[in-house]
Amino acid sequence: MCAGALIALQPQVFDLFEYAIRNRDRIVSKDDLLAAVWNGRIVSESTLSTRINAARSALGDSGEQQRLIRTSRAIADASSAAPAILSSPTL
Repeated sequence: MCAGALIALQPQVFDLFEYAIRNRDRIVSKDDLLAAVWNGRIVSESTLSTRINAARSALGDSGEQQRLIRTSRAIADASSAAPAILSSPTL
């Protein structure tokens, strides 16, 4: 990932970023994500995991490192690094 490079994202991945950044001061539950990103539609665990992994990949993060997006079972938490994402001129 190059600084200043544009990254193509699926709409749900972008929505996940937006929701996580707006709620970076709290732990976001799986139900919160489903309601915000998928408008309450029923989606598989695989779909949720795939979108979270795509979000991590776009940030140069991984499920092992979890520097920016941390998950714990059904909980996703935007880390304190999220404000840097918000203030980035490339987003």
